[in-house]
Amino acid sequence: MEKATEIGINEITPILCEHSERKNIKFERSEKIIISAMKQSLKLFLPKLNNMIKFEDFILKKSNNLKFISHCKNQKKILLKNAKKNEKKFLILIGAEGDFSEKEIKMAEENNFKSVSLGESRLRTETAGIVACHTFNLLQD
Repeated sequence: MEKATEIGINEITPILCEHSERKNIKFERSEKIIISAMKQSLKLFLPKLNNMIKFEDFILKKSNNLKFISHCKNQKKILLKNAKKNEKKFLILIGAEGDFSEKEIKMAEENNFKSVSLGESRLRTETAGIVACHTFNLLQD
């Protein structure tokens, strides 16, 4: 949350997945971290921190954003840096420590999420989030 805020994201939604190790987050602590990161990086706007939501509920929410899911499964994926079009609003799902389950990936793809790769390296969850945010930041028009 800290690094994503420094990079300049607008919104964070913690998602409860099948492989999630944490079943809840300390909202107040997370909010303090985001405020501190916002001040440190001289951002003018505070990112919105949403409450934790179940994966299925999040996937089914309506959204006009360009939607991506990043996972480690061996299947055809496009590189995130090549996937972004001229859209200004997008969202990306980064999986838990154990990655998304096959069922979660299938459900996301059935709901207009595009599977993407962040590159050749297998990244830790927190690193993947930073890489995704930074990639989008660099690609902004």
